[in-house]
Amino acid sequence: MVRIRLRRVGAKKKPSYRIVVAPKEAPRDGRFIEILGYYNPRTEPETVEVKLDRAAYWLSVGAQPSEPVARMFRRLNLLDENGRPIPLSQDNAETQSNGDASAVSASAA
Repeated sequence: MVRIRLRRVGAKKKPSYRIVVAPKEAPRDGRFIEILGYYNPRTEPETVEVKLDRAAYWLSVGAQPSEPVARMFRRLNLLDENGRPIPLSQDNAETQSNGDASAVSASAA
C-alpha cells in the first residue's frame, strides 16, 4: 500500500517537512516514490506548497493520505470532509463548459 505522508527535514528543533508518496512499510525518513511538495510550520502563516495535479493523481490511484496530510488536503480542497478525493477545479470547469458556449468564453477571459 502507498501512503502520502510527511517526511521530516531541517535542523534540530527547526522542523520542516516534505510531502512524499512512500510505501507504507518504509521508515518516516526512508525510501519514497515521489516528492509532492513541502510544508513549513515555522513560518507565519504556515507555508504549504503542493503539486496539486500529482497529488490528485496519487489519490485517484488509491494512495492513502496520513492524518496530517489529509487535514492539509482538506484545506486545499483536494479531499472532501469524508476523505474522498475532489477533482481539480480545471477538470470541473471543463466538464461544466462542455454544453455551454458562454461558459467557455467566460473561462477563457
